[in-house]
Amino acid sequence: MTKEMETLTDEPLNPVVLSAIAARLPAIAVEMGFTLKRTSRSLYVKDGEDFCAAVVGVDGLVLGAPDTVGSTLLTLVDVTAAIEAVGGLGPGDVLITNDSFTSGALSSHLADIHVVQPYYCEDTLVGYGWAFIHSSDVGGRVPSSISPLNTDVFQEGLQIPPVKFVKNGEIDPEIERIMRQNSRTPDANSSDIRAMLAALRHGQQAVAGLVDKYGLGAYLAAGGQILQRSAEKSRALARKLPAGPFEFSDFLDDDGLTPYPVRFKVRVGVRADGDFDIDFTGTDPQVASAFNIATAGRSNPMTTGRIRSTLSTLDPDFPTDGGQLRALHVTEPVGTVVHAQRPAAVGARHVSGVRLSDVLGGALFQAAPGVLPAAGSGVVVPVVVAERTAAGYGSQVAMTLYGGFGAAEGLDGHDGRDNSYSIVQPSPVEATEAALDVDVVRYGLRCDSGGAGRYRGGAGLEFVLRIKADHTRVLARGLDRFVFRPWGVLGGRPGLPMEVLVDAGTREERRLQKFDFLELRAGQTVTFRTPGGGGYGSALQRPIADVAHDVELGLVSVAAARAEYGVVLDVDGVTGLVTVDEDTTAQCRDEAGRANAAAQPAGAPAADEGAALIGGADGGAVELFDFGPERRAWDTVFPSAWYDDFNRTLMELPVELRRSERARVFARALAGLPEGFPRIPAEPAALQAAAAEARAGLAELTELRSA
Repeated sequence: MTKEMETLTDEPLNPVVLSAIAARLPAIAVEMGFTLKRTSRSLYVKDGEDFCAAVVGVDGLVLGAPDTVGSTLLTLVDVTAAIEAVGGLGPGDVLITNDSFTSGALSSHLADIHVVQPYYCEDTLVGYGWAFIHSSDVGGRVPSSISPLNTDVFQEGLQIPPVKFVKNGEIDPEIERIMRQNSRTPDANSSDIRAMLAALRHGQQAVAGLVDKYGLGAYLAAGGQILQRSAEKSRALARKLPAGPFEFSDFLDDDGLTPYPVRFKVRVGVRADGDFDIDFTGTDPQVASAFNIATAGRSNPMTTGRIRSTLSTLDPDFPTDGGQLRALHVTEPVGTVVHAQRPAAVGARHVSGVRLSDVLGGALFQAAPGVLPAAGSGVVVPVVVAERTAAGYGSQVAMTLYGGFGAAEGLDGHDGRDNSYSIVQPSPVEATEAALDVDVVRYGLRCDSGGAGRYRGGAGLEFVLRIKADHTRVLARGLDRFVFRPWGVLGGRPGLPMEVLVDAGTREERRLQKFDFLELRAGQTVTFRTPGGGGYGSALQRPIADVAHDVELGLVSVAAARAEYGVVLDVDGVTGLVTVDEDTTAQCRDEAGRANAAAQPAGAPAADEGAALIGGADGGAVELFDFGPERRAWDTVFPSAWYDDFNRTLMELPVELRRSERARVFARALAGLPEGFPRIPAEPAALQAAAAEARAGLAELTELRSA
C-alpha cells in the first residue's frame, strides 16, 4: 500500500457510511456469484455451485463475501502472493492460476481455477475482484483430473502458475490455447472461465458505484475498518471460551496406497487478547497419495475453516470477510499432510480438509460442549461419471454426496446434509440423467445410519447409479470413514461407516473402499451409502415418541429402536401404523440403564484427549467421546502419546526415509493381528502384544534418528 493510499485509509469515516459500505460489499459478492452461476456451462458449477466470487481489499483479504451462493468456505483466502508472483496487476489485467505451490496456496488443487482482477478508480487501486471455479477437467492421468491415488502433482493435470490471462482487456490467446489443449472438456472450461470474467466485471462496476457515491477515501478507509472490526469481533467471541489448550486427533482410514491410517492432531488455545493459537504438530508426514494440503504454512480454508463456522455458531451475525485471519496464529509443520511440499499430489485435499474440520470440532467441543455438535459424516463425495467420446473421455460430476450432520444439545443432526465443512450443492437428479447416460435408481436417506442418542445423529444417504453405456468410468473422490466412524458425544453413539458396492444384491456383488476409477458396462450399478452423524447424549433418554416418529419416517428400523433406544414397537403390516409396547419398553430401558450403571467404559481410553469421564444420565460414567470399537482397538495399540513421539521422531528423519520407516514400524506392530484390523476385532492379549511391538518399533526408530 502506497503512502498516498495509507493517507486515504486514515480518513475519518462516518459510522453510517461505514455500515452502508459494509452492507453493500457482501451484496455485490452475491451478485457476482449469481452472474457466474447463470453464465457458466458445466454441471458442477451451474448446479453444484462449486465456485465462488468476492470483493477483495487492497491488502489481499476478502472484504465482501457471499453467504447464499457458491462455496463460501473458500473465501478465507489471501490473493497477495499470487499478485506478487506476476509483478502486480494494472488496469485491464486479470491473473489466472490453479497451482497451490506458486500461488501462496490461493488455489488448493489444480481443478480449482482462480482469477484475480484489480479494481481501479481515479487511477488508484481500490482492491480486487476474485473468483474461482472447479474445472470439469484440467488434464492429468484420469478423467476429471482428480484421483486419490495420484502420487505427484504432475499426474493431476496442467499446472498454471500465476500468469496474466487478460492483458489490457484482451484474453491472451496463446495461454487459452494451452489450457484448451490440456483439458478433456475444453469448451466447458472456456465457458466457465468467461463466466468468472463476467462476475469480475460486475464487481468492478458495482465497486465503482460505491466509490462514486461515498468517495475514494471513504471506500478505502471502510475496507481497513471492516477487517479490523471482524478481527475484534473474533477476539471478543474467543474470549468467551475457556483458554484451553484443548487437544484432539482423528484419522483418515488410510492413504489409499498403504493400509495405515493418516493421523491429524490439533492443539487449540485462546490467548489473553482473544487470538487463537492453532497447532497441528503431531499430524502425520505428507503422504504419497493425493490427500496432502498445500498451505504455505499459513491459515488456509482447508485447515482452519471450522474456526469461522464455530464463531458463526456463537454469533449468527459473525461477518464473512477475511478479518478473522488476523486473529489466527497457525502452526503447520513443514513436510506434514497440512503443509505439503512440491511435488506432492494435492488433488483430494478436501478429504483431509473434512477430517481437519472434525479434528477442530473435537477440540472446540471440549471448550463449548453446549454449542458444538458431535462429528458429522466426515465425507464429501463428488461422484464423477466419465463417458467415452471420440476424443477419449469426457466427464461430469453426477452428484455430490454428503452424510448426516452431528447432533447437538437440543438438536438432532440434519439428515443427508453435513454443513460442517462444505455447502456445495447436490445436482438435481433430472439434470444428472439429462447430462449423462445413466439412471439414478435411488437417492434417499440411509436407515439406521445416524448415531443413536438423546439427540439423534443425522442420517446418511444411499445413492444408486445404473450405467447405460459400456466402458463408462465412475470416479468417487472423497471416500473415507469406512473404518473410523463419526464420533458421538456425551453418551451418544457413533454413526455407521461408509459403504460402496458394485452390483449390490447380485451374485457379482463387490465391496470397495478407496478406488482409482471403476470401468463398468451397461446394466451394472454402483451403490454409495454415506455415514450418519454422531449422536449426542444417551439414547435411553430420547423421548419414546421421537423414536417412534423416526421409525415412521424410515430413519430408524424397528430392530434398532429396541437395540439402541430400548423402545419396543409394533408396525401394522397393512397400514404401516407404529404403536409402542409401553410395558416392554419400560422393562428394556430399565434393564439397559442398570447395565450402563454397572459397566465401565470398554477397552482402553479412546485417546488422551477423549478419555475424560463424566456422570451419565443413566447413573454410570460415560466417555466424552465415543469413537466406536474400531478406534478404541486402534488406540489400544497406538495411543495418543505414542503417536506424538512417533511423528516427532519421523519428522526428524531425512525426508526420503520417513515413509519407509513409518510403514516398517506399523507392519511390525500389526503382524500379529487379523488382516483387516481394526475393522476385524482382535483378542485383548493380541492387542497388548501389538502395543509392545509398537513401542519396540518406536525405540528402534529413535536409535536410527540418533545414528
